[in-house]
Amino acid sequence: MTNRTVHLGVYNTFADWETGHTTAHLTQNGFTVKTVGPTTAPVTTMGGVRIQPDLALGDLGPQDSALLILTGAHLWDTGDDLAPFAAKAREFLDAGVPVAAICGATAGLAREGLLDDRAHTSAVSFYLGATGYKGGEHYREADAVTDGALTTAGPTEPVAFAREVFDRLGVYEGEKLDAWYRLFHDSDASAFEILES
Repeated sequence: MTNRTVHLGVYNTFADWETGHTTAHLTQNGFTVKTVGPTTAPVTTMGGVRIQPDLALGDLGPQDSALLILTGAHLWDTGDDLAPFAAKAREFLDAGVPVAAICGATAGLAREGLLDDRAHTSAVSFYLGATGYKGGEHYREADAVTDGALTTAGPTEPVAFAREVFDRLGVYEGEKLDAWYRLFHDSDASAFEILES
């Protein structure tokens, strides 16, 4: 992979905990994570952390990125403020650039029609059903699902979400990917030796 820049959508009420494993291990393995806000004005996460975005959403193109990550936020369910992020996800997917969405971001993608024909997951099926989307038959009861260039996960699965991203970007593979997951998901200390080898 030549492009080693990953873009993380940030917006008010951004769910801090959902991408910590993902971004930390990406940066530890040679990727650069850049934050993308609605504008470059600071945003405040659910945890009260203030983030200054590196760039505005309108300045981001798929050609600039290896992956777009979208997290949950109250704003996904209270109006159309984050609809431009779902539209950007469509632009990425149309260009063949991966998108990873967790929690409320999956509802945004559902409203955008991006889950109508792809296997996916979320918090629960009826959460997405409330969006009126047409992809219910493609819903999977799973921790995380990757279908083509799109990865989805529910809010309680940040480790499974990270695993799918790492697999997609080749951060960890095979036995090391399995060991990483066992260490961080299952607290399997024996997996640490495999990761360090």
